[in-house]
Amino acid sequence: MINIDSDSQLNNLAANLAHVRSRIAQAAQSAGRSPDEITLIAVSKTKPLELVKLAYTLGIKDFGENRVQEAQQKIAGFQAQGLHWHMVGHVQTNKASKVVSLFDCIQSVDSLRLAQELSLQATRQGKRRVILLEVNVAGEKSKAGVSLDNASELARQIVSLTGLEVQGLMTVAPLVANPEEVRPIFRALRTLRERLQEELPTSQWEHLSMGMTDDYTVAIEEGATIVRIGRAIFGERELKQAKNEGNEP
Repeated sequence: MINIDSDSQLNNLAANLAHVRSRIAQAAQSAGRSPDEITLIAVSKTKPLELVKLAYTLGIKDFGENRVQEAQQKIAGFQAQGLHWHMVGHVQTNKASKVVSLFDCIQSVDSLRLAQELSLQATRQGKRRVILLEVNVAGEKSKAGVSLDNASELARQIVSLTGLEVQGLMTVAPLVANPEEVRPIFRALRTLRERLQEELPTSQWEHLSMGMTDDYTVAIEEGATIVRIGRAIFGERELKQAKNEGNEP
């Protein structure tokens, strides 16, 4: 049974989701795409399990977390049909075993060392995990991700690792006032994906995970297949949390 503070909480969440889905559909259609091509990941970091459960009842099946301990508590407390958990934050190699056991998709693989450790743990656990290669397209020092120049070489090194299924790329664009300013970032990731499809055709390179609350419509117009939305669905976080954790999807 879902415990919520009031009916208004459910109504607000439903309204937020309806607005996000409408904007996704509009952006897809303006780009000549089907909205069905885009997976909406609700980034539930810092949010209580009750909100996750509510979002699930409203049709959300994909959730993103960036901290292992917090995700572990939520995943243990909520297992439902069709539910998928995505690791969208930086992964330390000493957390690889837990990450493999908890998450269906690991979107933030940015080094050979991490990929090798994930491969080792997946093999030990008898699992196969979907991964995305995180690319720091803008070259921001404050963000994780392999550089655009080194992405192809890293991709060649990880595609043959056992226990892992490379399905595409992920990036976090700079935080800007005008989303149009980051269009070139998304376009560059799409161009990289196209190149990898030619160079490494044995892997799917199906997904482009790009676009968050402030820029997801532009990302969809540039080919995003996954958008990671937190604030536009669940509402603002406390200012102290936001300062401690950096930009929110």
